[in-house]
Amino acid sequence: MAERRVSIGWAEGLHARPASIFVRAATAAGVPVTIAKKDSSPVNAASMLAVLSLGAEGGEEIVLASSADDAQAAEAALDRLAKLVSEGLEELPETV
Repeated sequence: MAERRVSIGWAEGLHARPASIFVRAATAAGVPVTIAKKDSSPVNAASMLAVLSLGAEGGEEIVLASSADDAQAAEAALDRLAKLVSEGLEELPETV
């Protein structure tokens, strides 16, 4: 299983707009991805309700993970999502 630990770069955390940006990117990743806060169960990163239910705050560390059969695709997807979250981007650039 591929995994990335990253601090949330959005000041407001994963709430409303940032969560929407993240969920769209996770859905577009093409591989199953989960997200979890420290010491909590992982949830589907492509589910808006699941991501909002985490209550993840700005600066808080989260864990992104994927157990996709295509390890290379999983690693690439996690790299892209980790960059999005850590930098608090408004959208994910195509070149990432």
